[in-house]
Amino acid sequence: MRLLKLLVVFPLLLAMVAAVAGMWWLQQPLPLAEGTSEQKPLSVNIAPGSSAQTVADTLTASGVNTPSVLLYAWFRFSGQARDIKAGMYEFAPGVTPRTLLSKLVRGEQALRSVTLLEGWNVRQVLQAVRNAPDLTQDIEGLSQDDIMALIGYPGRHPEGRFFPDTYRVVARAPASSVLKQAAQAMEQRLAQAWAQRDSASPLRTPDEALVLASIIEKETGLESDRRRIGGVFSNRLRIGMRLQTDPSVIYGLGEGFDGNLRRDDLQTDTAYNTYTRAGLPPTPIAMPGSASLFAAVQPAQTNSIYFVARGDGSSQFSATLEEHNAAVQRYILRR
Repeated sequence: MRLLKLLVVFPLLLAMVAAVAGMWWLQQPLPLAEGTSEQKPLSVNIAPGSSAQTVADTLTASGVNTPSVLLYAWFRFSGQARDIKAGMYEFAPGVTPRTLLSKLVRGEQALRSVTLLEGWNVRQVLQAVRNAPDLTQDIEGLSQDDIMALIGYPGRHPEGRFFPDTYRVVARAPASSVLKQAAQAMEQRLAQAWAQRDSASPLRTPDEALVLASIIEKETGLESDRRRIGGVFSNRLRIGMRLQTDPSVIYGLGEGFDGNLRRDDLQTDTAYNTYTRAGLPPTPIAMPGSASLFAAVQPAQTNSIYFVARGDGSSQFSATLEEHNAAVQRYILRR
């Protein structure tokens, strides 16, 4: 009888001990590869179609220093083994078996941020994306035309076509995915702005609005001046006066521009020289933000057709050439 009791009680005791040990283990931080920290988490790539056993083996091989049989048993016991999602994951010190599985089931992949700044030209945009860490560089060696075709905009000039913002993508995502998001965002923001354009605007198409917005973006960083500058350029377009905007001339000079705009540059004809040519330049000259887009389509009502930089980031606006010349004397020539 005593032996029978032992045969019944002992397995129950073992099961209870195992259950307690299992519950304890689920709450304990998993040992990770040496050098892992909050700043440098452990990266693990779970391939599509991986079984629960393969996931456990991958975690162990990648630096989760726990027998894969334990991880696999936990995945199966949890009932969520089939819910684990593929992707690139990061694990920092302190992760437990329970929080690790939760992250895998929820698909909380490692994300990377890429920031594109207002006023950048397309060369700067592409350089930022190429320099972004942990992206798969699928645009390296491609021409700008090829890149536009790759992201779904074949034949479209790339300048000004990417909306300045911070984009978050999963680690090792294609670099082109950032550009595609930014291009789609610009298309949406431009459509929203165009739908709210002033009925008296001289602009005829959304593309013209994008060109003018890019000029406004480069002319000022002062929020209060954007719509007034939009008003000046709209007035000039309306009366057929040349825009005479330095940023477009500088853009036309290309990478050879040394930072010093000379009188000869203003007189050298290029497609972007708005001193020698009437109307808008053929393409945008930079990436405008939302404020500049709306300044282009909803310009301030003003009689000014001139403005000059005051030297403090703001502009002095004038309605007559006489007033403008006086402003130039005061703010540019300092007389």
